[in-house]
Amino acid sequence: MTEWSKFPLIKRFSGASLPSLVQPGSRRFPHRDLLGIEPLSASDILAILDLADQYVARNQAVDKKHSILKGRTQLNLFFENSTRTRTSFELAGKRLGADVINMSVATSSVKKGETLIDTAMTLNAMRPDFIVVRHPESGAVHLLAEKVNCAVINAGDGAHEHPTQALLDALTIRRKKGTIAGLKVAICGDVLNSRVARSNMLLLHKLGARVSICAPRTLMPCAPEQWGADVHFRMEDALRDADIVMMLRIQTERMSGNFVPSPREYFHRFGLDRAKLSHAKPDALVMHPGPINRGIEIDTYIADDIERSVILDQVEMGVAVRQAVLELLSQSA
Repeated sequence: MTEWSKFPLIKRFSGASLPSLVQPGSRRFPHRDLLGIEPLSASDILAILDLADQYVARNQAVDKKHSILKGRTQLNLFFENSTRTRTSFELAGKRLGADVINMSVATSSVKKGETLIDTAMTLNAMRPDFIVVRHPESGAVHLLAEKVNCAVINAGDGAHEHPTQALLDALTIRRKKGTIAGLKVAICGDVLNSRVARSNMLLLHKLGARVSICAPRTLMPCAPEQWGADVHFRMEDALRDADIVMMLRIQTERMSGNFVPSPREYFHRFGLDRAKLSHAKPDALVMHPGPINRGIEIDTYIADDIERSVILDQVEMGVAVRQAVLELLSQSA
């Protein structure tokens, strides 16, 4: 079982030469890296969200490319498969004018036995400005950050954290609801193995939301109460009066053995359908980090409901959030 406790906690724009959106004289972002939500203060989080909000409008322009990161180099180093996160980081860097390189781990020296530290030292010698890393082992991104001189962004490490996912989720919620403070957010599914759940719990608490988590007992981490969330084992209880219903993907790649009786049984008890959603508020929004396992984690009707589902909005917000992170880290102390 994953032990989380061992880890410390519209106006349209155009023109490729638009300047930075960070206001001159404003407080510099106080972090060199973005390794997790835990080190961020509420004001740090709001600074990212406020800047990302402006990028949402910029990304609706016909000409989406700018020169803020002209001359900078961004390496995307993904040791795990990814569609949404890697593509949005690539788009974010290119839209800001950076030179973006996607490294293929499958054909890299890692497959020849090179250690993560040796890989980090090799990449550092190439003098990149940003390294975006996804790795299957919790804490690997922190180790890499200690060995390089550039900014490191955690794109997901094991079951530990996925900070930009939590930030884009927060931006989606804030744009739809106007605020995060005071909302009830129900996070349901494979909480045990979910870095998305952990980062979201940390962020939502920092911004004043009330969080409920719901999972089968086999997919609930040890001592979940330490995260300040209300713990439930029935969806109906977790979703009662919820403003936001955040479903999680079953992380089969992190499981050894059977944690649920069958996909059909899991959907019956923990999949989101109209009957379960009826316990939430009438205007409750439905979220999912993707990829979606339809008919297991969420009913197709709910996933595609344009009145309730904001899953595609999350994808759009992901590019804006990652642009904001890259810009802020490029100007950090």
